[in-house]
Amino acid sequence: MKNIVFITGAGVSAESGISTFRDSDGLWENYPVMEVASHTGFVRNPALVHQFYNMRRHDLLDKQPNEAHLWIARLERYFNVYVVTQNVDNLHEKGGSSKVLHLHGELMKVRAMDNENLTFTLTEDNLDTTPETVIEGHHVRPHIVFFEEAVPMIEPAVDIVSQADIVIIIGTSLNVYPAAGLVGYARPDAEIYYIDPHPAAVPSRVTVIAEPATKGMSELAAELIARAKD
Repeated sequence: MKNIVFITGAGVSAESGISTFRDSDGLWENYPVMEVASHTGFVRNPALVHQFYNMRRHDLLDKQPNEAHLWIARLERYFNVYVVTQNVDNLHEKGGSSKVLHLHGELMKVRAMDNENLTFTLTEDNLDTTPETVIEGHHVRPHIVFFEEAVPMIEPAVDIVSQADIVIIIGTSLNVYPAAGLVGYARPDAEIYYIDPHPAAVPSRVTVIAEPATKGMSELAAELIARAKD
């Protein structure tokens, strides 16, 4: 069974109504991005950052996976599928994907301030946190990789991509590093596809599908499944 690795960004969740700051001119939900999504911003005003991510969690509750998420999960019937995502939402998991690596953290989790490896999953009935929140004896912060912080899951992601027979990139500007460099670790013989309505410039070996995530993924999935059945 061939290995397919998806590298997904904000564009895969945009059709589910998840807000992005890709084209927001420095604002995200009317907040300056660096005030709510950077290490400096968190140190300066942790209450604001907690409030911002509380709002995002509540917004996520009524969001559902779209056809792109569902097609990615369906491909597990025919391939060994791994998802490496820059997204912090849980729509890949809701869509049925069983192996998901979150490069930039997870919105529905918080982690201990004194132990970055200790995380706690929030429930729908208890989404809100503040700088004073204590869980099992630990003050907590959003389990998000802020700007100015290292990306601890990048090395496992590199290992996953390097074993792929097929790499499919969906909905990313390929401008945010180190995630944007992952495709460079694909094997020379790996097939590479890039689905995005406004694709960035990519090497000639990459097959570009200039469509939104749902349309591009349904077309590519049909082709891959037909090939797997032959």
